[in-house]
Amino acid sequence: MEKSNLLYLSLLSFVLISTSAISISSQTDYFKIDTQKVLKEVNAKFLGKKYSDLPVLKDGATFPIISAQSAVAIDLVSGVSLYEKDPNKKLLPASTTKIMTALVALDTYDLDQILKVGKINVVGQKMGLVWGEEIKFIDLLKGLLIFSANDAAEVLALNHPAGRDVFIGLMNKKAQDLGLKDTHFENPTGLDGNGGQYSTTRDLVILSKQAIKNPFFKEIVAIKNETVKSVDGKYIHRLININKLLGEVDGVYGVKTGWTENARENLVSYLERDNRKIMIAVLGSSDRFGETKELIKWIFDNYSWEEVKIPN
Repeated sequence: MEKSNLLYLSLLSFVLISTSAISISSQTDYFKIDTQKVLKEVNAKFLGKKYSDLPVLKDGATFPIISAQSAVAIDLVSGVSLYEKDPNKKLLPASTTKIMTALVALDTYDLDQILKVGKINVVGQKMGLVWGEEIKFIDLLKGLLIFSANDAAEVLALNHPAGRDVFIGLMNKKAQDLGLKDTHFENPTGLDGNGGQYSTTRDLVILSKQAIKNPFFKEIVAIKNETVKSVDGKYIHRLININKLLGEVDGVYGVKTGWTENARENLVSYLERDNRKIMIAVLGSSDRFGETKELIKWIFDNYSWEEVKIPN
């Protein structure tokens, strides 16, 4: 049998855990595969193509068990899911919401546009914006994404020409446009809201994949620390990235942390290593950094990337 066919059979047996044909128990390492359904879905996606660098799970690999209520890891080049645990479960996104806040703000403002801080009343993480302060949009964006500042999120929403409610409406419109069927926002900060603030790990990976296409977003979420100032230099804001994986785990370049008491620990991570591009999201974790590190290690210990030609 040709090597490509052997790899194809390996693909059917071990790789496509992203399909609905496969289910992984959160309590065990057991997984099952409906081969005919996987075959149909693989052929629909790759028929007639010579697909390079397709991830193949090694024989005998066991899936890690983590505390997160939901998790997913996606190979961004092929779209293959490398790991899943309840990826469509609706959960509180906390400050991973700010990924969408940033995208709508980037659609709305020019980088050097000056915004004015109005009367804001918000709890949680703040960069210390002062009423009447004038600050460039790019610096607010840094406060939003590096320091996860709730006051920055509110200033961005309140300065929208049509107002805060329209800004939030645009967040939900973009979610619809991106096909995020299990995501909805009530505010730009990620605070828990009144039941209408939710997302899934799968949706957050799709959203983050879109976000890193913007070079400014991609650059900012990889910054460990930064100092920004008001336009007149009177107010200085020192920003330290909450993401402990930056500079600690090879290849991690952001994307966004999140935490509230009810949401627990959330993290979306973008990884570039060995010519691979991987996005990982965990929601409702008791150790977002440790479990993301565990998933990264497991992926590179247990997957190889092969060139596969899907047979007719």
